[in-house]
Amino acid sequence: MQIIQNLKVKESLYLENLENGLTIMIIPKKKVQKKYIIWGTNYGSNDSKFIVPGENNVTEVPKGVAHFLEHKMFEQENGRNSLDVLTDLGVNANAYTTNDHTAYLYECTDNFYEALDEFMDYVQHPYFTDENVEKEKGIIGQEITMYDDYPEWKVYLNTLEAMYHENPVKLDITGTIDTIKDINKEILYKCYNTFYVPSNMAMVICGDFEPEELLKEIKKRIIKQDKKGEIKRIYPEEPETIVKEKIVQKMDVSRPLFNIGIKVNNFSSLSSKEKVRKSIMMQLILNLLFGESSNLYKQLYNNGNISYLPVMDFEFSKTYSHVLISGQSNNPEELYENFKNEIKKMKSQNINQEDFERLKKTLYGEYIKEYNDVTDIARMFLVDYFKDVNTFEFIEQVSNINLEEIYQTLEDYFDESKMVLSIVKA
Repeated sequence: MQIIQNLKVKESLYLENLENGLTIMIIPKKKVQKKYIIWGTNYGSNDSKFIVPGENNVTEVPKGVAHFLEHKMFEQENGRNSLDVLTDLGVNANAYTTNDHTAYLYECTDNFYEALDEFMDYVQHPYFTDENVEKEKGIIGQEITMYDDYPEWKVYLNTLEAMYHENPVKLDITGTIDTIKDINKEILYKCYNTFYVPSNMAMVICGDFEPEELLKEIKKRIIKQDKKGEIKRIYPEEPETIVKEKIVQKMDVSRPLFNIGIKVNNFSSLSSKEKVRKSIMMQLILNLLFGESSNLYKQLYNNGNISYLPVMDFEFSKTYSHVLISGQSNNPEELYENFKNEIKKMKSQNINQEDFERLKKTLYGEYIKEYNDVTDIARMFLVDYFKDVNTFEFIEQVSNINLEEIYQTLEDYFDESKMVLSIVKA
């Protein structure tokens, strides 16, 4: 196994690429009771149009198949539900679907290898029938309806609708009532056989393990299959412009919700290291603009426009990237204008060097803390792997970011013409 060490966090990554293409990452944590495993496939809700390796024709499936497939994976031919089996073993198991990947996971203190038997069995043995697929449509339909009534979800989706013309990131991961009607077992098997192949998957395990011993146990449970060819994914061409600057929706809320979005173009063309550096810069800029010690936050808090710190994030994948700022405000339009004015001021190179260095140290400390929990570690490594990013690089890069790069990133990515405001109010 390849061993990659990081002395700053005193962690080692044991990396193995199996002959069938599966990537296995093990991060040992000695004397830690909790054990965590996550097995992901590079397949999410955005991947609805593709060419299967060995075929020439384009396959297009209904929106929501990736999420539907995740739901169905626990049901087994013997009548058991693998989630129930794992729960009976005393492990906490779950799964999730995002725009770009699907993952299955569990955590435990005992019975890790007993749970591994069931875990690796159900992920490698799907069981779909006409009956169980039809039954699931009702369950997922209820989930879709529930989210339609959820203001925090609608204000988020409306932000993506305002930013993106064609990119499927703007669509609900679950699909719609209409799109899931067209899902059948043949579609599910085709998507499983295309995307749930070892060369398109990665597994991360963190806990008190001997890596070589753990690797042997995993290999025992892997079904033998040859390495498959590359899946050709087809995405629509996305213009650099936004769709509209503002979307307002009426819902039953006690106080208006807001999302500010900033569309970031051409991020996917950067190298892996540059993506890490730019991502760190985006986090630093957001904290300088709207963090707890920022002038903007103090001003809005003192005049009663907001009562708590907004959630700020920079999201990126291979096919999209954007800034999202979300919270509650008595006057979201005024807050939005204040935010844009603060960006203009910051672009005039008025960032205090001491504030900047302090925020870098704070961010460095947050990165260090993420290595305290096996759950955070495993999820970080999986998500970053599917982004073609080295997780250790965040620790390595943060301290040498300089102000000149910050100002350049402000100019490159904080473009007022790429900003949108989504509001949900009564």
